[in-house]
Amino acid sequence: MTELQAPPRWRSVEFISDLHLQAQELETFDAWRGYMASTAADAVFILGDLFEVWVGDDLAQQPGFAADCAAVLQATVQRVPVFLMHGNRDFLVGHGLLRSCGAVLLQDPTVLSFAGSRWLLTHGDALCLGDTDYLRFREQVRSPQWQREFLARPLEERVAIGRAMRAESEARKDGQYTDVDEDAARAWLDAADAQVMIHGHTHRPAEHELGVGRRRIVLTDWDLRAQPPRQEVLRLGSAGAQRIKLL
Repeated sequence: MTELQAPPRWRSVEFISDLHLQAQELETFDAWRGYMASTAADAVFILGDLFEVWVGDDLAQQPGFAADCAAVLQATVQRVPVFLMHGNRDFLVGHGLLRSCGAVLLQDPTVLSFAGSRWLLTHGDALCLGDTDYLRFREQVRSPQWQREFLARPLEERVAIGRAMRAESEARKDGQYTDVDEDAARAWLDAADAQVMIHGHTHRPAEHELGVGRRRIVLTDWDLRAQPPRQEVLRLGSAGAQRIKLL
């Protein structure tokens, strides 16, 4: 399991996930851009699904929404480290984008050693064991062969396929997200020798006690069009874990 040791100078770090950025929802993009430009954290961790869909890094090499997102990441990295983890929507974010903007790809899961504790970071989708259809799909699209073949297609074709896959996913879940299997979460924490898991994916922000001092913290998604709007970060610092509403 990958481990990340926080530098001694870090005093606070912040976590976000499930922004699902897309050109059709510029309110959320503007809120994210404002947050990235103003955060006082010593590091920002994006635990998956920053983008609603990502069909290849060449998407950001031409003018448009993806290039605007890459520019925000690049500008932020000039001030503060940014760590990015794949989600179920943006698992094709690759080394091309990361090199161009300077963000660091986090393996899923990763143990963060910070503030005297070990924190297990994951997007969370691999722990939703009840969603067997999705897990089969996940295994397929995470394979190197599938990704090579997909990325070899013309960009316009990939965009169309991504749009169709997104529509199918929305129709299948009917607004509901399968929750994390807590036995599996405990097993991951035991293997990591960590007390707390931080994840997104389920769109069910909460804290769950898992017994024997273990717990999992679920990040909120961001949606500036929702009523009420959702925009929140999880901050780790000397006071522990705190949810910070940005609205």
